[in-house]
Amino acid sequence: MIAIVDYGVGNLFSLSSSLKALGLEAEVTKSPEDLVRADRIILPGVGAFADARKKLDDTGLVPVLLAESKKKPLLGICLGMQLLFDRSFEYGEHPGLGLIPGEVADLRDDLSDKTLKVPHMGWNGLKILRDDPLFQYVRDGEYVYYVHSFYARGCGESTLAVSDYGNVAVTGAVRRGNVWGTQFHPEKSGDTGLRLLKAFGELE
Repeated sequence: MIAIVDYGVGNLFSLSSSLKALGLEAEVTKSPEDLVRADRIILPGVGAFADARKKLDDTGLVPVLLAESKKKPLLGICLGMQLLFDRSFEYGEHPGLGLIPGEVADLRDDLSDKTLKVPHMGWNGLKILRDDPLFQYVRDGEYVYYVHSFYARGCGESTLAVSDYGNVAVTGAVRRGNVWGTQFHPEKSGDTGLRLLKAFGELE
């Protein structure tokens, strides 16, 4: 079973529907017992970092997430991925979960071409930098769907894939141990996204 963490900021319906279309058992839950019982966990997220972190803290699930991330695959999506890092500089400085080294910064600060639109929204090609089981059904250069104004940087060897936006190599996917993250939305990325979710459902 895949537990989808419900803390009030996720795109839960389309994600749950995508998993079920693949024949994967998925439950949207706020229950710590469900996270412990699950084979895999997905932490979705949309919106602002500080608000999401507060809502996640308010659920009381953070200690469970940290403990379970050492035992089973955990996937953060979009803002859920950003929460995995050490900190975010989205309208101030806010602590992340510290599961993956790196920080979240304003994309506008690093773009040399200030005419490029932020949020970075729409389809973009994926450059796979490292082989990983998460990409076993995805080829280098396939397109995925992004919508974000902040991005992860300083991730080092945790970076699995990037997408070029102007002069910035946007961190598209990361991994450290049992913890993966995608800045793009697999559940909005058509067949490519479904294949990635299928691979996540097969991770051990």
